[in-house]
Amino acid sequence: MQDNEEQMTSGSRELLTFTLGKEEYGIDILKVQEIRGYDAVTTIANTPPFIKGVINLRGIIVPIVDMRIKFNLGNVEYNQFTVVIILNIAHRVVGIVVDGVSDVITLTPEQLKNAPEFSAGLDTEYILGLGTVEQRMIIVVDIEKLMTSRDMELVELAAA
Repeated sequence: MQDNEEQMTSGSRELLTFTLGKEEYGIDILKVQEIRGYDAVTTIANTPPFIKGVINLRGIIVPIVDMRIKFNLGNVEYNQFTVVIILNIAHRVVGIVVDGVSDVITLTPEQLKNAPEFSAGLDTEYILGLGTVEQRMIIVVDIEKLMTSRDMELVELAAA
């Protein structure tokens, strides 16, 4: 928590960037536990389509969320570049499936702009802003807010 506060007061944010389709996203590096290749998951009945299932990670049962399905990004294809980012969020371990990991970047306040307002049909409450690095536009996501939201249903799944 203190690291996050220091990050906010200094103004710059260190982010892990990843791709989903043609877009590049960034999440707080402090939430990332590890990065792994995509492996088979155990499917759980009656879960939302974006929850692919669970894996056993060194004795911890970890729900796996496919971000492409969650963000309605169309065609979901698993290949050798598909990775799972293991996150440690709200004392819970969760994995997210992404198309690939780019790199770790630091955004200054000048590089981070507020997300534009869209119609009520588009949910932007999990977007912290848009970052620009050289010619790249990075969508900065509040991954903790997204993963702990009620529609993710991960609180009940993790408690089971």
